[in-house]
Amino acid sequence: MIVRELLMDSRLVEGNLMKMKTRVWANAAAVSACVALLTCGCGPDEAKEGAAAKPSPPSASTPSGVPSGTPSASAGTGQPSATVSADLPAPRTKERAIQRYEQYLHALGREDIGTVCEVAGPGAKKAEDQGFGPCTTTYAIVFQMISPEQKKALQTATVDPQRVRVRTLDTIEMPLEAVRSSATFSEEDLGSYVLEYLKDDYYITDGQ
Repeated sequence: MIVRELLMDSRLVEGNLMKMKTRVWANAAAVSACVALLTCGCGPDEAKEGAAAKPSPPSASTPSGVPSGTPSASAGTGQPSATVSADLPAPRTKERAIQRYEQYLHALGREDIGTVCEVAGPGAKKAEDQGFGPCTTTYAIVFQMISPEQKKALQTATVDPQRVRVRTLDTIEMPLEAVRSSATFSEEDLGSYVLEYLKDDYYITDGQ
């Protein structure tokens, strides 16, 4: 019946076609306007409707959480490596022996009795067994024998690797002439020393 009525009234058909075209163009304009608003982020209402219509955006938050988990894993792997390296013994090398002796020289210049007796502990224990006082008492006297200029020079003193004598990697000699500093030292106020590798590091065990 509707088809017959449309065929009978051509004007009505044309009018309906015009209305349909008008609606199509209006809808197209509305759609393009919504797309523009969503693209520029200017339509909060349309964005809410889009979020409600599409449950997929929450899944996009999952990838953002993945990178956050990755650093935590790398951080976890970094901590054990630091702990293991702290437990490892010092390398048994000439370079490490020089480093330890320089540590002793710098502490001697600063009058750091704790570090001095840590590095020179075995040698000081031998002296104590031979009738001398404990390390702290002995080096308190040594500090008095070194002039202020010499103490300042010891704080930045270095060791010439070419003058270091390596008997074995367990026993290394540090002669007086191997010490490089801005001050002059003698066998009486500084002397030469022997470092031995004991347990996990080098220690001063004897003086010459």
